[in-house]
Amino acid sequence: MFLKGLKEFATRGTIVDMGIGIIIGAAFGKVVSSFVSDIIMPPVGLVLGRVDFSNLYVNLSGGQFRSLAEAQEAGAATINYGVFIETILHFSIIAGAAYFIILQMNRLKRLPKEASQQKTCPYCFSDISQRAVRCPKCTSAIKQNEHEDDIRTDRSLRVTIRQHQ
Repeated sequence: MFLKGLKEFATRGTIVDMGIGIIIGAAFGKVVSSFVSDIIMPPVGLVLGRVDFSNLYVNLSGGQFRSLAEAQEAGAATINYGVFIETILHFSIIAGAAYFIILQMNRLKRLPKEASQQKTCPYCFSDISQRAVRCPKCTSAIKQNEHEDDIRTDRSLRVTIRQHQ
């Protein structure tokens, strides 16, 4: 029973889609990390006076070290604010890309007005379901087709004739 439930859970389409999304997201994260570290940060560091952001740190142990790697090898306590700045840039780029992807997907999901199953109420001009016989906003009776009055008249005549027989 447990294995059957596990199999159903694992073979659902949404679970497989989520797994693929996680794999692609991890690969995209690596691309963005390389883009920020290897493409964006070197020119920014050059403009700011040949600063290597990955080497910016505050030494809390009091010793003198030439680089972050040297301080870490010595076991010194450090605050690595340069690495933090790069991580903020990584996050910003990934969040921006995800935002634009979601915008595009939502735009593709929207149906044009003609394809939707709605019509306009002739009395209050609000959008209502194509199948509605009464407007939920103004409660007016809505004709389904042009011959509806004729059909109602015909039905009422039949009812009237039956009552008189």
